[in-house]
Amino acid sequence: MKKTLLILISTTGFLSAQTTITKAFNDPIIGEIVNNVNINGTVDNSATGNNVTFTNTSLTAGSASSATYSAPSSTEISTFPGSTIKMTGGGSTSYYKQTASKLEITGLVTPDATLNFSTNNGTFIGYPAAFGYSENDTASGTFSATAGSGNFSGTIAISADAYGTLLIGTKTYPNVLRIKSIQNFNLTVFGFPVGTIANTTYAYYDNLHKAPLLSTTNAVITVQGTPQNTNIAQALNETFLAVSDLKLKEKLSIYPNPAQDFIQLKGNTSKNSKIKIYGLDGKLVKTTDVKSGKIEVSELPPAAYFIEVSGSKTTKETTKFIKK
Repeated sequence: MKKTLLILISTTGFLSAQTTITKAFNDPIIGEIVNNVNINGTVDNSATGNNVTFTNTSLTAGSASSATYSAPSSTEISTFPGSTIKMTGGGSTSYYKQTASKLEITGLVTPDATLNFSTNNGTFIGYPAAFGYSENDTASGTFSATAGSGNFSGTIAISADAYGTLLIGTKTYPNVLRIKSIQNFNLTVFGFPVGTIANTTYAYYDNLHKAPLLSTTNAVITVQGTPQNTNIAQALNETFLAVSDLKLKEKLSIYPNPAQDFIQLKGNTSKNSKIKIYGLDGKLVKTTDVKSGKIEVSELPPAAYFIEVSGSKTTKETTKFIKK
């Protein structure tokens, strides 16, 4: 079992631009692709607390590594009950169950081992999650590997333990929320202990990107007394793009933002685009279209909102705005 139990964790702002992870903005969608790069260098996860600086200016981009979300097959749903979406990337596949209040992991398949959370799914993230959020869960199921198979059980502790500014390479990202996840599992065969998995993941989110800007995983897998350490670090590929590249990749944006009476959209939209506006709790509060180019928001109470734009010939996009 040389591979880690890699649960890739994958926002919006309050009036103060505080980043919050929500189902409406951050929950994965079938068909999405996250373009990451592997990291050269060691990520510094030492900063904790509020208004801190996550200094990682020495990191550089390595090889490309993408992750794709798709629908699980009927066979996969039978094997990993309750699964609603799967993520494939880096030679591994993770299976998830989406509910109104959280994203749960139901299974993990790597070239070396399979973990099936069929007895008790493990929490991936609970919604909403802002600075100070914490959640404890238990998880259990079966494992299989080339060395044998058996059962596993243990605990998961998730917390939003830090908030501040991320410095990565030459880029600066404000309003960054860090999610820390610690998983400890005991492995047994016929009731006898044979090993442990200790997995620690850090993921850094801002209020403009759905997926983490930066994520790291450290796993110590001990089987028959022999520990094996695995480290994985990835970042969104845009964190290392030049400014000229970012301009070419410009997508959906809103102005004015914050807004009082109306908003306008800039990006790949058309007059036939459909608009859905959600509150921080994921509740749909307004549906309209882009016929006039302006979207009336004067009737909305002052708060932060998500706006989802979809069209017949364009990919669905989501971003956030603040209503004054």
